[in-house]
Amino acid sequence: MRRISFALLLAGLLLPALGVSAADRPPRDLKLVDDHWTAWDPPATFPEGAEIHIIERGDTLWGLAARFFGDPYLWPQLWERNQYILDAHWIYPGDPLVITLEVTTVDTLAELGDSGAADEESTRSRGSDVDEMGILSASGAATPPVPLGSESDIYCTGFIGDLDRDFQYRIIGSEHGAVLPSIAGLNRQGYRRGLQGIYGITDTAKFGLDTGEIVYLDGGLQVGMYPGQLFTAVSPRQKIHHPLTGKAFGRLYRYQGRIRILSAQETTAIGEIVHSCDPIRVGDTLEPFQPEPVPLARRGPLWPINLPTTHESLQDAPVILYSHEDIFTLGEDSVVYIDRGDGDDILPGDIFTIYRINREGLPPFVIGELGILTVRERSAVAKILRSRYEIYPGDRLFIK
Repeated sequence: MRRISFALLLAGLLLPALGVSAADRPPRDLKLVDDHWTAWDPPATFPEGAEIHIIERGDTLWGLAARFFGDPYLWPQLWERNQYILDAHWIYPGDPLVITLEVTTVDTLAELGDSGAADEESTRSRGSDVDEMGILSASGAATPPVPLGSESDIYCTGFIGDLDRDFQYRIIGSEHGAVLPSIAGLNRQGYRRGLQGIYGITDTAKFGLDTGEIVYLDGGLQVGMYPGQLFTAVSPRQKIHHPLTGKAFGRLYRYQGRIRILSAQETTAIGEIVHSCDPIRVGDTLEPFQPEPVPLARRGPLWPINLPTTHESLQDAPVILYSHEDIFTLGEDSVVYIDRGDGDDILPGDIFTIYRINREGLPPFVIGELGILTVRERSAVAKILRSRYEIYPGDRLFIK
């Protein structure tokens, strides 16, 4: 994975005087181990029965997890099995990798994370295994990866996409649209049948639909719908403007819930709402449901305030674009959208330090940290993990 490591960032504080960009350099502390160069200390022996893969040029933990486990999102567990790798973004051809996988449940990882955080605090208080930057050294005990959020942070948020994104399917009705009697073309409220109101057709008994209710979808057998198929209900919302440029960046698409197909006819289908985040309405669009596990990551100390990054490194850095809660002042546990996505080398499980641009002549300063939960084409959803001060849209991000 192409990333900037801690050592590389530290080197970056010195390299500008030489006219060299730190981001263009690999880690400098390489050593010859057997017949290859590496920055790490790979073990000489392995547990009995362990399956070993020798890293090849072009390998990444993301790609290897997809290859051996069938799911790239399991890369943190691959990293956990090989704790000699101190920075998951740098792996070296010739190093051995244990690929035997023992899947750990999210609940267990959360328990481990609590104890791991306590161990980290204890280590920091002792100071013996932490260097002057506050980063665990090779001799320090590595904390296990922990979940960066919850399922609702992934399945009840959304994404920021193109302004006029095209969806193939939509909800075209519900049972509540046919339960009111009709007399001489009028419904009980005296409206003409089929009149469009603010929230939907006026002759429906209920606008906002919840778990367990029945809806009708367009599509059906002719487009390949089948019983048991799951869809995410998506509600197109307002335009989102970039906080730094003021230009329209895209449109917010909110996830409303999930619908399971009960039966499919030629051109329509009957579905049941099996999960609702917000009230689902007739007219909401649909996209096939894609399961995404909650990403895992090792939580280390916050980047130290006495070693700031440079203004230059933040000029084209990712920024916080918008808050899922549609609020301006953000803090720990806030879910946000950032202005980078699939094509920008952003991966679930990445952790970024949040920087605020300082007054002219003063260095940027650390205000918090966030973790990437899920990535789409143009944007990503993240959760703020730590905050020293209030965080705002437009604050800059630097990969940790």
